[in-house]
Amino acid sequence: MSSSTPTPPPPADSSSSTTQKTEAEQAQAQQTQPNQQTDFDIGEEYGTARKNLPPAGILAICIAVVLVIVAAYSMTHRAHALSSGTIDDVVSIAVPDQNMVMVAINVTVHNNSDKPSWIHTIQASLDSGGKTNSDDAAPAVDAQRYFQAFPDLKQHALPFLTTETNSGSKTSGTIVVSFPVKADEFAARKSLTVTIAPYDEVPVVIKKQ
Repeated sequence: MSSSTPTPPPPADSSSSTTQKTEAEQAQAQQTQPNQQTDFDIGEEYGTARKNLPPAGILAICIAVVLVIVAAYSMTHRAHALSSGTIDDVVSIAVPDQNMVMVAINVTVHNNSDKPSWIHTIQASLDSGGKTNSDDAAPAVDAQRYFQAFPDLKQHALPFLTTETNSGSKTSGTIVVSFPVKADEFAARKSLTVTIAPYDEVPVVIKKQ
């Protein structure tokens, strides 16, 4: 009986073993290799104000020129009143026992534009030496009652100038206001101002002593 000859195992794949060993060594080398950081200056990447901006003197001159241009534009394009006016006559009477004066003021308004001008508000203000008082013009119904109560108030009166009036090219009329001052204070006034504000226009400011 013949004995069987054992079959030797196949030789190990030397190339595969060598490859596995090399990968393991590289992985170990990467783990043991210290981390290295690269210095990065972001200031050099984007620059600085000192490097990118012009000299301070030139920058200041440019800013000054811009401010001058803006100021000149604002002055030349400022809104101006399209109308003008005058205070033609002032009559005042003292209200008995009330430290108050009623005042009838004749006013003329000139419309200097080609389009109609409608009055929105009328107001008068009194400067009596550092103290200012203001009052809206009385409606025509109330002004007529004041004329009846104080006949001297209407001695130079014209038709009433009221709100919603179309001033046309030239309009004259009387407004009636009151101020909480004595008659001698009103007589010694520093100034009397009437402000007429048309719709969608700069108000007309009329001042008189």
